[in-house]
Amino acid sequence: MILGESDSWLDQFRGYEERLLPRIELAMAPLISKLPANPGEDLITINLVGQLENDPVVRRLFEYVEYQFEPTRVDKKGIEVSLGKIDMAAHIIRNRKTYLAYECKRLNVPKGSSTSSLATQYVKHGMLRFVTEQYSEGLPVGCMLGYVLDGNVAKAAIKVDAAISANSSLTNQVGLKRDLDKVSNIERFATDHKRALTGTQIELRHSLVSCT
Repeated sequence: MILGESDSWLDQFRGYEERLLPRIELAMAPLISKLPANPGEDLITINLVGQLENDPVVRRLFEYVEYQFEPTRVDKKGIEVSLGKIDMAAHIIRNRKTYLAYECKRLNVPKGSSTSSLATQYVKHGMLRFVTEQYSEGLPVGCMLGYVLDGNVAKAAIKVDAAISANSSLTNQVGLKRDLDKVSNIERFATDHKRALTGTQIELRHSLVSCT
């Protein structure tokens, strides 16, 4: 449960997200150079978290950054049950209910002479987990991090926007895509959503980062 004014909490989460992004971009180029061609989502994320954990700026911002964070919920019997595993979570305070969640997905993945956008998977297996409140339960902000393997972040953003518009579970949500100011060279935008079960609102902040 979030305490305090909702606008204040929203601004706080936005601020943390914006300050973490330059550190993500700074880590990405040297990280990718060490990995094999077309690395998997998990391999990228594991190594990204490792880089962020050793970043002195990140360590001042967050208590810790965790790979495959497993949030829980108390069921009707009063038992804590798992809600699945979030790719990456930046913990703002030492409280497992207050975190900045990052669901990470590959985009524009090279396949021979063409590329596969994977934008539909980005929506179905990423965004919808926030809308159903599987992730970021009770929190005002969740984050999507797109690993653009061919480096064409502008094209990836167009494909993701089209996939959002085509998904019937999202078309009648609170708001469609709205652009955010660039942080470094990361393509950014936000979407607002009404959660399916509770009717509360969540802002999803999307960051598409080049992996070349």
